[in-house]
Amino acid sequence: MNMKHLCLSLCLLALLTSCNRKADEAPITLHPENPHYFLFKGKPTVLITSGEHYGAVLNLDFDYAKYLETLAADGLNLTRVFTGAYVEPVGAFKIEQNTLAPQPGRFICPWPRTDTPGYANGGNKFDLTKWDDEYFKRLKDFVSEADKRNIIVELALFCPFYGDHQWQLSPMNNINNINGAAPTDRTHVYTLDKSESLLAVQENLVKKIIRELKEYNNLIYEICNEPYFGGVTMEWQHHMATLIREEEMEDSHPHLISQNIANGSQKIENPHPSVSVFNFHYATPPIAVGQNYHLDKVIGDNETGFKGNADSTYRKEGWAFILAGGALYNNLDYSFTQEREDGTFQYPATQPGGGSPALRKQLQTLHQYISGFEYLRMKPDTTLILNQGEFRTSHALSEQGRQYGIYIFGKGPIKLQLSIPEGTYDVEFMDPLTGKSKKSNALNANGTVEINTPPFQEDVAIKILRSSDR
Repeated sequence: MNMKHLCLSLCLLALLTSCNRKADEAPITLHPENPHYFLFKGKPTVLITSGEHYGAVLNLDFDYAKYLETLAADGLNLTRVFTGAYVEPVGAFKIEQNTLAPQPGRFICPWPRTDTPGYANGGNKFDLTKWDDEYFKRLKDFVSEADKRNIIVELALFCPFYGDHQWQLSPMNNINNINGAAPTDRTHVYTLDKSESLLAVQENLVKKIIRELKEYNNLIYEICNEPYFGGVTMEWQHHMATLIREEEMEDSHPHLISQNIANGSQKIENPHPSVSVFNFHYATPPIAVGQNYHLDKVIGDNETGFKGNADSTYRKEGWAFILAGGALYNNLDYSFTQEREDGTFQYPATQPGGGSPALRKQLQTLHQYISGFEYLRMKPDTTLILNQGEFRTSHALSEQGRQYGIYIFGKGPIKLQLSIPEGTYDVEFMDPLTGKSKKSNALNANGTVEINTPPFQEDVAIKILRSSDR
């Protein structure tokens, strides 16, 4: 090979290497083989977590490095965070040590303080025409620290104001800034025609965040938390989705955009073409997945809680949602506080939800279980369990003739009648509470087969794999 050919070959190799590196470093996206799941750093990905209450960046007393290290150690890979356009007062929703409710003087947001006193929760007012460099330094460091641990950050850009007590603390309220011209009605803030000068403020904030976070690949932009409250219009949401996509128009790998649809479930009509992740809250039973599976996008359950303190409630919701075909699950974990970033806060029984080190280990078991399948090849299966009428709390994923995942909560043992093509299969039963598993005798199927589960008190997971594929 002469020198000319050698140089050409080396240049071609460098180009290919560069292309591969860019593909590996592209932001998390929908998997091209099965867009119901994610692709991150070249690997199929499901996002499962039990995370703090969204104040990791805006609360200066919160040590987010310790928090992220705890999530990583627990085998979880997602966190959700608010920008600071919304903040809560101490005691909101009866949450003790709420990370989204900083102490007076410990709140930081995208806009800088001025020399004018009078912010409702202590300190000076804000200037909505300028940016706080310290805030963006903290935001970028948070995303960077998460990326080091392969944790995805879902950044909720905005949040409605559920009551006047929250609106009274927002920097966008004209009582808290020197700019004025904001609506007095909190239900007009996220509209295209009634928000006065705030629409331009919101657009500028979105553009600024996108510019600052352009280089990070572990990021999903959520338009607005729970927009079905507080007067947030669909037109405003679609406007923001378009704005995000236009800002990243020149990027070959733009960031995913998520939209929060409803509490519980709802069939999505006329989705915005730029939205790739549709999130629900408190989605049990996970009807929302089945209603919207045809969209060929990720369906998520990115907030749950408000159903008492018991770990089992949120473990079951997570297992059911993922085994119904969802790809994102986030429990609100109140054991994370600005004094207990390791997730060990002993909250009172009056807390609206739960979360604990034990629950996080149980969700780690869920993550390990689903990762034990080639789940890109699987889809929700409502015909697998022939006697499903006896077990209404059951969910299944399958690739016909190869692999089957089943989750049932209730009490057992039980006998399942399954529709499985002819072949020999290995069967494994898992206890979602303890993570312990037990293998069964080989299963010889010829179209219909029965299996008996071991005894269980709350729930059981079953893995069935064709023996030749092991």
